[in-house]
Amino acid sequence: MSKLVIVESPAKAKTIQKYLGKDYEVLASNGHIRDLPKSKLGVDVDNGFAPQYTEIKGKETLVKTLKKEAKKSEMVYLATDPDREGEAISWHLADIMGLDLDQPNRVTFNEITKSGITDGMSNPRKIDQDLVNAQQARRILDRIVGYKLSPFLWRKVRKGLSAGRVQSVAVRLIVDREREINDFKSEEYWSIDAELAAKGTKSVFPSKLHSKKGKKLAIGNEGEAKKILDEIQGRDFVVDEVKKSVRKKSPAPPFITSTLQQEASKKLGFQARRTMKAAQELYEGVDVEGMGAIGLITYMRTDSLRISAEAMAETVKFIEETYGKNYLPPSPRAYKSKKSAQDAHECIRPSMPSLTPDRVKASLSGDQYKLYKLIWERFIACQMANALLDAVSVKIAVGDYTFTASGFTVKFDGYTKLYEVVQEDVEEERPQALPQLTKGDVLDVKKLEPNQHFTQPPARYTEASLIKTLEENGIGRPSTYAPTITTIINRGYVEREKRSLKPTTLGDVTTKLMEEQFKSIVDADFTANMEQSLDEVEEGKESWVKILDEFYSEFSEILAQAEKNMEGTRVKVPDEETDIDCELCGRKMVIKIGRFGKFLACPGFPECRNTKKIVQETGGTCPVCGKKMLAKKSKNGKGYYGCEGFPECKFMTWDKPLEDKCPKCGSGLFRKMGRGAKILCHKEGCGYEAPVEKKSSKDSDE
Repeated sequence: MSKLVIVESPAKAKTIQKYLGKDYEVLASNGHIRDLPKSKLGVDVDNGFAPQYTEIKGKETLVKTLKKEAKKSEMVYLATDPDREGEAISWHLADIMGLDLDQPNRVTFNEITKSGITDGMSNPRKIDQDLVNAQQARRILDRIVGYKLSPFLWRKVRKGLSAGRVQSVAVRLIVDREREINDFKSEEYWSIDAELAAKGTKSVFPSKLHSKKGKKLAIGNEGEAKKILDEIQGRDFVVDEVKKSVRKKSPAPPFITSTLQQEASKKLGFQARRTMKAAQELYEGVDVEGMGAIGLITYMRTDSLRISAEAMAETVKFIEETYGKNYLPPSPRAYKSKKSAQDAHECIRPSMPSLTPDRVKASLSGDQYKLYKLIWERFIACQMANALLDAVSVKIAVGDYTFTASGFTVKFDGYTKLYEVVQEDVEEERPQALPQLTKGDVLDVKKLEPNQHFTQPPARYTEASLIKTLEENGIGRPSTYAPTITTIINRGYVEREKRSLKPTTLGDVTTKLMEEQFKSIVDADFTANMEQSLDEVEEGKESWVKILDEFYSEFSEILAQAEKNMEGTRVKVPDEETDIDCELCGRKMVIKIGRFGKFLACPGFPECRNTKKIVQETGGTCPVCGKKMLAKKSKNGKGYYGCEGFPECKFMTWDKPLEDKCPKCGSGLFRKMGRGAKILCHKEGCGYEAPVEKKSSKDSDE
C-alpha cells in the first residue's frame, strides 16, 4: 500500500515523484478544486459569512480519482504550495476526502530538491486553520466587493465592468499620476556648463556652475544666465579644492516577489505575469541534462529576505572557489526583511547556488534561462564584497563663482563583477576619471555655454514602478501584483503605451465615480489597513468573521447611499476622437470598445453606421507585395504580423517587421525573436541574414 502525496501542478508532481520513489504516488489537484459559485454571491452575509463552496466545473473526474486513490493509500500528504492559497487548497482537499484535520498530514517544500523534499516530508504538521481563515476572509471580501459593486457599475457606466478591492486602488494610482502630469506647469531654468582641460592635456571633463560666494545658484531665465556669463568671461578657472575619497558600493539584497518583478521588467522587459510564469516553472521543476527533474529556485511568492545557513555556506564556498577570497565580505551578509514581511519562506534564490546559469542553459527555455540567470546573479552578488571606487570631487573658482566636477574610477569591482541593479528613469553612473588636479592649477576652457532646461512632469507608472508603489503602501501582497495588473489592462481601465501604464477614458470616468461614491474602496490607506487586518487573521490575532462583519456593515450602507445618490443617473464615457476621417460622411472617427476589444466607429451613428478595425502599423513592408505590415492578433489573442493587402496577399509571420531595408535586395527586413534571434529578409530567393545588435534593457520586447 503506497502513500499518496497531492500537489498543485503536474510539473511539480513529476519532479517530486522522482525523489520520493515507488513507495509514494504523487498526484496534482491542478490548483483549486472548490471555489465560490460563479452564478451568485455564494456567501451567507446574515449567518457568519458562511461560504457556499462548490466543486469547480470540469474537475469532477479529478476529484473522483483523488478520493479513490486516498481510500487506497495508507497515508495522504497534502503538499500544495507553501502560502495562504496553498493552505486553503489543502483544507478543501482534506474536507472533500474526509481527512482528519487534526492529523499531521500537511507538508510544505520551500524548494523542489532532494534536501527540500526530504526536509518537508520529515516535518509534517496539521493544516494551519489561521492561514485558511485568512485566505477565506480575503476571498469572501473580494467576492462581496466584486459582486456588489460590479452590477452597480454596469447600471451606472457600462455593462461588463468590474470593481475590486486592490484593482480599483491600482487604477486610482495610475489615474492620479495622469492628473499630476496633466496639471503640471513646466518651469524654465538654466545651467552654465563648461568643458575644461588641465594644462598640457587633451582630456576634457565636464563641469557645472554651482554657487556664488558659497550660496547655491538657481538661474531662472536667459537674462540671468547671460549676466553671469558676462561676469565670468575672461576670468581664470582655478582649482580651489580637490577632495579624494574611497566610496563603497554594497550589493542589493536577494530578490523577493516584488523586487524580482521590478528588476525583470527593467532588465529583461518582462511583464509581471511573464516573470511569474517562468518563476513558477523554475520552482516546480525542470528536466536538467545529467540531473533529471529539479526545482531550480526556492518558492517565488515571498516577502522575506531570510537565507538558510546551508545556502549561505554553499554560496560562500562557491564565491571563494570561483572568484577568490578577496571577493568575500568579512562575514556573510544578513538582510533585514520589512516589519510586515510574513517570513514564512526564504528569499527567492537558486536552490543550488553552485549550479551556474551556463550549466543549465541548454535545458531551459529562453524565458526560464533569462530569469534563472537574473535570480542566480543577484543572489550570488548579495554575498560578495563591496565595490570600491576612487572618487574625486573638485571645486573650481572663477571670481566669486564656483564650478564643480566629479569623477571616479573602479578600484575594486567586488560584486559588480557579477551584477548591477538597474535604476529606472535614472541616468546610470558611468566611471569617468578626472585628470590629476592640484589646488591652484589654472584650467583651459574648451567650451563655456548656457543651457536652457524645463522641469519635467512625473513619469507615468511602469509595471515596475507600480509594483514598487503598491508594495511600499502595503496594497496587495506578493501573489496579487501580477494578476492585478493583468486585470486592470484586460478590463480596459488601463492601457500600455510602450512601457508606461496610461489610464483610458473608461478608467478615468470609473475612478471619478468610485471616488465620489465609494471613497474608502479606492483609498490606499483603507486598503493597506485591510491587508494588515488579514495578516492579523493569519497570525491568529483577529477573527475573520469580525473583520468581514465590520467591513460589510459600513460597505452596505455606502452602497445603498450611492444607489440613492445616482438614482436615474448614468455616467457617459467620452469617446476618444481620432484624426481618421470616416470615408462615408467625413466626420472624425472615434474609438469604441466592444465585445472583442477596441474598434473605430463613426460618431454620426445611427445616421452613419461605418465601423472598422483599428490598424496598428509596424513601419515594415510586405516582402511579397510591398504593402504595409500590420500588427494583428489571432482569435486566441496571440500576436502576429500580416500584410494589409489580406486576403489578396496572405503573407504573415511571427517575426517583427523593421523599418530597415535589406542591403541585398531592398525589401523590408524582419527580426526573429527569442532563442536564435537574428535579422533576416523574407523576400523569396534573397536569404539575407545578420546578427542582432545588443540593445539596452529599455529596448527589450515584452
